[in-house]
Amino acid sequence: MPSNTIVERVVADLQKYPPFDELAPDILQELAESVSLTYHEEGEILFRKGDTLKKHAFMVMKGAVRLFDNVDGKEVLVDLCDEGDIFGVRAIFAHQDYVLTAQVAEESLLFELPVDKIRHLLETNPRVSLFFAGAFAKSVEEIEHTLTEALGIGQRLCREQSYNNFLQNETLEVKPVTDVITCSPDITIRDAAKIMSERNIGSIIIVSPQKCPLGIITDTDLTKKVVSRPGSIKEEPVSSIMSSPVYTIGGGKTIADMVMLMVKTKLRHFCITEDGSPDSPVMGIISEHDIITSEGNNPAVIMKAIMQASDRDQLKEQRDKTENLLQVYMEQEVAVHFISNIVTEINDAIITRAIDFSLKELETEKEFMRPNIEFCWLSLGSEGRKEQLLRTDQDNAILYAEPSAGEKEAAHEYFLALGRKVTGILQHCGFVVCPADIMASNPVWCQPLSVWKGYFSRWIVTPEPKAVMHSTIFFDFRPVYGQAKLAAELKQEIFSLIAKNRGFLGFFAKNALQNPPPLGFFRNFLVEKSRDHANEFDIKARAMMPLSDAARVLAYEQKIPEYFSTVERFKRLQVLVPGMKELGAEAAAGYEFLMRLRAVNGLANVSSGRYIKPETLNKIERQNLRNVFSTIEKVQKALNLRFQLDYIRD
Repeated sequence: MPSNTIVERVVADLQKYPPFDELAPDILQELAESVSLTYHEEGEILFRKGDTLKKHAFMVMKGAVRLFDNVDGKEVLVDLCDEGDIFGVRAIFAHQDYVLTAQVAEESLLFELPVDKIRHLLETNPRVSLFFAGAFAKSVEEIEHTLTEALGIGQRLCREQSYNNFLQNETLEVKPVTDVITCSPDITIRDAAKIMSERNIGSIIIVSPQKCPLGIITDTDLTKKVVSRPGSIKEEPVSSIMSSPVYTIGGGKTIADMVMLMVKTKLRHFCITEDGSPDSPVMGIISEHDIITSEGNNPAVIMKAIMQASDRDQLKEQRDKTENLLQVYMEQEVAVHFISNIVTEINDAIITRAIDFSLKELETEKEFMRPNIEFCWLSLGSEGRKEQLLRTDQDNAILYAEPSAGEKEAAHEYFLALGRKVTGILQHCGFVVCPADIMASNPVWCQPLSVWKGYFSRWIVTPEPKAVMHSTIFFDFRPVYGQAKLAAELKQEIFSLIAKNRGFLGFFAKNALQNPPPLGFFRNFLVEKSRDHANEFDIKARAMMPLSDAARVLAYEQKIPEYFSTVERFKRLQVLVPGMKELGAEAAAGYEFLMRLRAVNGLANVSSGRYIKPETLNKIERQNLRNVFSTIEKVQKALNLRFQLDYIRD
């Protein structure tokens, strides 16, 4: 029997992870006494496909273990197991040989869990039984899907999202008040009114001793049935004026449900009970106010308020509400593509109103005279790609038609003043200034069409590093306000320049490979070493940029004229690029996962969400992130092969 010190250490390690965190101390102690701790070097084979099942399963304490199969002479990775992961569970449930090979990926410490002990736990502990049954089913499913050629991570992510996500047109639920104030039917009207006044509530539910609803009184009842009646009835029981029966409903009602109920019943209060009937206990209440408040988080209501806004404070108020809406959508697992479309529409509406305000202000300033030429406001970078879920920094520009020789200076000064006013309003709304000053308030990025064509010509004809860096921002422009035909003309000019300078796409693609995925880090993701973000994972640079950069290169190679997001680009590329159908689906699903992960992190930490502490990720998130790394590697290999990048010198 191992020493008490060793057993205590095993107990401490086991109870960190499910399902052992559910065990009673004495049961965990007994299990720990039977567990063996073993050391294994990198590359060591623990068991091979076809080997006889061992008498124990494995649990990773330190290090990492890879599970793979060989199909047609090619090694196919099925899973990567890191700290807390259990594998080899086939020994618990099955009697056939192993169907995968397990190899130590880096120096590792493993627990060997005796099969007989685990089987005993399965018989006595339902939660442990469910855990191991799920683990076994999951392993079988992963093997089947991985070995069915090309099912890869993209479709796994799609399945997980489709299981969890609402349909894109799903209406949000109304959040009921769950701290319901109730009273018995025999208290006086005076006492009921006092309770309502002290609690500052507009209604009170009258309930039976079993907490089932009998009736309701509201402020309106007190006004109509008490104040307006001659004589004093305040000492009468509240049951004498209550409205009965109460209209009861079950939980989970949407805004649409409640609006229809209000129209149908002409009521303003609805009681939620355990089973939706008046014969079960009260669980909550929804009032007209709750429905209106929920409507306030409805994107259509926010959009209407933005278009009716009269100043920058009202715009900021609606953008703050959008952040709340984003939080609700994330909590309810609404599809990412739906969220990004909604937030983009709201951001564009705010920009539109900010420009309207600014144009009106300029009319009152005598030093500026609006030139009689067309212009277009361009969103760049993530907002240009319709991916700016959080209020990250601004990237924008102004493109205007060619002025006559005599009005060049005046036109530039006017549009520059416009850019400064609009970016100031956007900053007020929470969109911080761009650290690199890539904004319409910068004279360099407020220019006529001829100058913009010149910029892109230099970047494409002479693709030196700074030019390629600019391409990652400016090539994702999108018209938001004004004459979109100016942006369309600029894009066609870019396509023409690329066609004449094919070498640019090679440098463009080479730049897209600057951030290879950290596939070697099984337990810990590649983290930053800078003082400000030490030991944090840069999800933008390490995961999102490699995919968005690759999609951009291929979109321009294929001359896609639409102003697409990264996900939309990959979906279009599935059709346009031979052999891209499955990889495009993987990349699109992976990028949506990254957008969600960044948004959730940003909302939780009131930040841009770019830097993530690896320890805050749960097991599923860590595994999905590793899966995305695998997809990035495949995308970059495809890019390297397509453009023969090994032959391009840096």
